[in-house]
Amino acid sequence: MNYTLNQLQIFLKIVETKSITKASELLFLTQPAVSIQLKNLQNQFEIPLTEVIGRQLYITPFGEEIAEASRRILKEVNAMKHKTMDYKGFLTGQLNIAVVSTGKYVMPYFLSGFLQKHVGVDLKMDVTNRFKVLESLEQNKIDFALVSVMPDNLEVERIALMQNKLFLVGNKAHAKNLYNKKFDFILKNLPLIYREKGSATRKAMEDYLSTRQITTKKKLQLSTNEAVKQAVIAGLGYSIMPLIGIKNELQDNELHIIEAKGLPITSSWNLIWLKGKKFMPTATAFIDYIQDQKDTIISENFKWLENYEFY
Repeated sequence: MNYTLNQLQIFLKIVETKSITKASELLFLTQPAVSIQLKNLQNQFEIPLTEVIGRQLYITPFGEEIAEASRRILKEVNAMKHKTMDYKGFLTGQLNIAVVSTGKYVMPYFLSGFLQKHVGVDLKMDVTNRFKVLESLEQNKIDFALVSVMPDNLEVERIALMQNKLFLVGNKAHAKNLYNKKFDFILKNLPLIYREKGSATRKAMEDYLSTRQITTKKKLQLSTNEAVKQAVIAGLGYSIMPLIGIKNELQDNELHIIEAKGLPITSSWNLIWLKGKKFMPTATAFIDYIQDQKDTIISENFKWLENYEFY
């Protein structure tokens, strides 16, 4: 057999998500790339690893056994790597982080320098909605979480990283027709596109509309920030979205920010962890790194957020 460690890692992510699309998003790969690696792994076996019924992907019983074997293999490989690095005197271990969906535009910049400095440190970063992020934190499955809305039911400590601003956006061509429309008309009469329940962006959007007693006539719900963005670009409706995730689309004139009362909604990105958590050396070193390098990272990568002008 000629399967690779990369194929096993990709297969495990498919098993975890039950979806090639979701696996590709979490691995920052294209769907075709993930599909090809799954096919290459499948070619090593005469028995199916997965099956598709209707539009849903399922893992076969044989696939579950291969997934369990893959976990053991990758665990041993990581153990060998860490032992080697230990002998060389390097910091080793795994950093476990859960990030809300739009945090994927933020967190990599705060990780890059740390991982380059400590080559013996592995990273496991789950990108999902706020509900699942906080669930992982509450169950102590992760070291850190990145959120834009602080939990009200957990005792946590935090490092405030940077501002998060949300604006009302629309398709460039459609938005031009709204210049002479009143604010209430925009939000009450046009279709609004929401993230799924459990999303921090959805919560911010619902809170904003609720405080202004605005009821929308038509709602669309999509499961990812990227899906919402593409729907708005296609002209399906309007949405309140984080500026951090639409920079390129604004520059390419695919999206347009619509001036509205009470916007932008401003919060902050926070790196949080359970109060009293006993950290391994890897996590402790990461906190030290963030506290020391935070301002530099923000200045080098996110200065445009503070200075962005859209009028």
